Amino acid sequence: MKIQGQSFGAHLRLVRPFLWFIAAVWLLRLTLPAFSPPAWIISLFSVHLAVSISVLVVVVLIFWRQFGSYANVVFSTFLLVAWGELLVSAAILFAVMTGIENIFIYPEFSLANDPYHLKHVIGHLTFSLGGGTLVGSAMGCLLFYLLGSFFPGHSQAREEGPAG
Repeated sequence: MKIQGQSFGAHLRLVRPFLWFIAAVWLLRLTLPAFSPPAWIISLFSVHLAVSISVLVVVVLIFWRQFGSYANVVFSTFLLVAWGELLVSAAILFAVMTGIENIFIYPEFSLANDPYHLKHVIGHLTFSLGGGTLVGSAMGCLLFYLLGSFFPGHSQAREEGPAG
């Protein structure tokens, strides 16, 4: 499968450092409450914020490396959002299976009347994945457009291809 001339593996290589970044934030968010820091410190480590930051940086990389176009922005956004939602869902399922509570199943972050948190997990893997991809793609495509507007010579070089 190729998107704008880039393979699935090329996209994975592009986003791999950001997948690690999102996983590190997820792990910090999961373990920080055990050390009882102030709530504002815990709130700094948000998986969804890490995904948003990653999308913005990846869009800049796609533009500057002339990696592709809007389709590449959307697919890269999907990969990042899917990874974030899988990690959150895994943390919820781990808490349910082991009985060890973590921040992802606290009542303020979960649904009422769902003792096994199945609706919560399904929500992350459907609505959050779809909504996150749509919002992230819109944000990323807007940034990609703005970069092309502010640096028109760079985008013309991409459209014309290498001289030779």
